[in-house]
Order: sequence, then C-alpha cells, then structure tokens
Amino acid sequence: MEERAVKLIERARNGDAAAFDTLIRSHQDAIYRMARHVCAAAPGEADDVFQDTFVTAFKKLKKFRGDSDLKTWLYRVASNLCLMRYRKKAARPEVPILDRPDDEGNLRPADFPDAAPAPEEAARRKELTDAVASALAELPVDFRLVLTLRDVEGLSAEETAKILKLTVPAVKSRLHRGRLFLRDRFQARFAPEPA
Repeated sequence: MEERAVKLIERARNGDAAAFDTLIRSHQDAIYRMARHVCAAAPGEADDVFQDTFVTAFKKLKKFRGDSDLKTWLYRVASNLCLMRYRKKAARPEVPILDRPDDEGNLRPADFPDAAPAPEEAARRKELTDAVASALAELPVDFRLVLTLRDVEGLSAEETAKILKLTVPAVKSRLHRGRLFLRDRFQARFAPEPA
C-alpha cells in the first residue's frame, strides 16, 4: 500500500473526518458501480449498499490490518453487504410500490423520464438496459459478484478471489458460467426470428 494511503488510514483511525473523506472519494465510484451491477434487480439497493459500505468501513477501520489494499477491503465489505441483502430479500416477498393512477384510475409504477435522446435511440437503449438488468437479476448472486468484479470493474482473477475469499479456479469457473448464462439470455432475447 502506498505511503500516502497508510498515513490517511492512520489519521482516519484517529478520528480525522477529512482523511476518511479523502479515502472515500478515491474509491466511491468503483464501489457504487459494483453495487449497482450486483443489485441490478433492485437499483435502490445499490444506494443502500454504497452508503452502508462506507458506514461499515468507518466503524471497522480500526480493524483493517493493511494486509490488502484498501480498495480490495472495501470491495469485500460491499460484496458481503450485497450478499446479506440478497439473502434477506430472498427470504421475504416483495410488493412493488404503486403510486400513480393511469387514465382509468388504476395504480401503476411511477415513470421517471430520462434526458431525451431521439425516441428510437431511447427505445433501443432502454431495451438493451432492461435486457442487461434483467439478465443480471436472473444470474445467481455468486456469479453476479464475480462477473461484476471481473468484467465491470476490471479486477484480476487473483484480486477477485481475494475479495470473495475464493480460489482463482473457482473465480474462473463462476465467471465462465456467468458469461455463458448471460450469452444464452441475450441470444434468446435478441436472436432474429426464423423466416
């Protein structure tokens, strides 16, 4: 770990909020991206995981031994939070929030408009985004974590194995199976119809 990071960690451990803020700023984008991809089925969960990661890091920073890079440790914290939320969510049914009536008075989910590209482009982007989110949501969370850390965050198999406490062969196996799963989902969804 670089000397600057070691000094910032030490200052943060001693209650220096500015030092902790500096540490957070250097890793917040990567942690949020990971949380957003792993929590693809429930985007609101990504915000909670993101916040909980840094709250947990603040509380447990004194226990951080420095055996790994701080980013690796934060990924581990975020991964554990994603897994805990996933398991908790799987154990309880979910009811969608319906908050806007349509023209007939039936309640439906609220729509949030995007910055408006051309309608055709917006439809194409939405279809692709929905397909990715849907496929990721169907992927078992163990595979989703590996796929996110390797393909989205660009971490090595060794780093991913360390974060998830797996062997490198297990990471490679989960990555391969996750990619096959996604490929099959996309082929099924976007394959041209037979003539």
